[in-house]
Amino acid sequence: MSFVLTAILILVAGLGWAAELSYWPSSNPEEIQLARTLVEEWNRLRPDIPVKMQPLPAGQSSEEVLLSAVVSKTAPDVCSNILPAMMGRFVRSKAIVPLDGFDDHERVLYGRTDARQVERFRSADGKLYQVPWKSNPVMLVYNAEIFDSLGLKPPRTYGEFAKAAKVLTRDSDGDGRIDRWAMKVSIKNLWWQRLFDFYTFYVAASGGKTLLEKEKAAFDNPAAVSVMRFFREGFKNEYFPLSGSAGDVFLDGKAAMDVAGPWAVKYYERIRPGFKFGFSPIPVPDGHTGPVYTYGDAKNIVIFSNTRHPKQAWEFVKFLISKQADRRLLEITNQMPMRKGLTSDPYFADFFRKNPALRKPAEQTARVAPTDESVHLVQILDSLSSQFEACAVYGEIPPEESIRAAAKEVQYIYDHW
Repeated sequence: MSFVLTAILILVAGLGWAAELSYWPSSNPEEIQLARTLVEEWNRLRPDIPVKMQPLPAGQSSEEVLLSAVVSKTAPDVCSNILPAMMGRFVRSKAIVPLDGFDDHERVLYGRTDARQVERFRSADGKLYQVPWKSNPVMLVYNAEIFDSLGLKPPRTYGEFAKAAKVLTRDSDGDGRIDRWAMKVSIKNLWWQRLFDFYTFYVAASGGKTLLEKEKAAFDNPAAVSVMRFFREGFKNEYFPLSGSAGDVFLDGKAAMDVAGPWAVKYYERIRPGFKFGFSPIPVPDGHTGPVYTYGDAKNIVIFSNTRHPKQAWEFVKFLISKQADRRLLEITNQMPMRKGLTSDPYFADFFRKNPALRKPAEQTARVAPTDESVHLVQILDSLSSQFEACAVYGEIPPEESIRAAAKEVQYIYDHW
């Protein structure tokens, strides 16, 4: 019996059944559905490398949950909810498997994703640790019914925005107070909120630049000043609501524009079925030349170094970025795979025929920028958020001074923290 049992165990090990992998996706409903679908397909195709899926455990933020898991050595083999800016902490902790350990990593990554995008995710030590997965290009979203009724086109420049805003901003009931605005902008002093207003518009105005360069503040420039002035003028002229409001002022038709990514489509369909909208590039300063970039709101895939099966984990990661998986990503979440030629590839053509509103975000994926990889990202955006509140929302200091002050504070953080 012992001989038979030994033979069975050798056979099982040879088939790889012992190489079970753990996989943590995001905990939002659509991504859980996507992960469940992909894991079921994988387990049918590769029973020799079974994968067990568990959504990211609850916590204050997914980054904190993952950092705690690294410390306690309970991190999964594979995770697909990695914010690029947080990679510095993981790399310094030697928590991530470098991709150059896999012979085919360059062919796989550069075969799927534009080289410039891949290189944006290279870490300070020169290595690649994260697999570019999905991007949510943050764009201007406009209420198509309001725009059509007024004969307006989505604004491409700050000048065009101001002209449209004068028409859209009004007192609809004659009580002397503005109750219809051009665009929804948050006044909350929250670091992550600035990713979807100041930072998005800065990426557009600067031609795709980020806030840092070699751990130095690199945003004390005319592009940043023009963005801060754009928001200051908007609040000053009441183009943006200055107070909170129950509900969603964009979906309620009170604000004609918003800033969002393709993830919003599912939300619109759920909250306001039949709501007519369109995506357009982020407005840029008058005189801007060249393509318009935006914040990509990327999430990437990594293999944690506590894995006992790195080669098998790499095989699973390659499945997660296959064409078939990218099609599932589009269908289930409406989020954009970082795949070059997405809108020209016949494999995805019928999806965009059925979902024409998503074609523009798909085209925009070729021109996106992530956040900088920095352990100080929260503090950097906190500083910008405070200056945004003081300058743009309340007009207490001029744009030039607010940008200069934020850049000095960011540099102080790098020099002394």
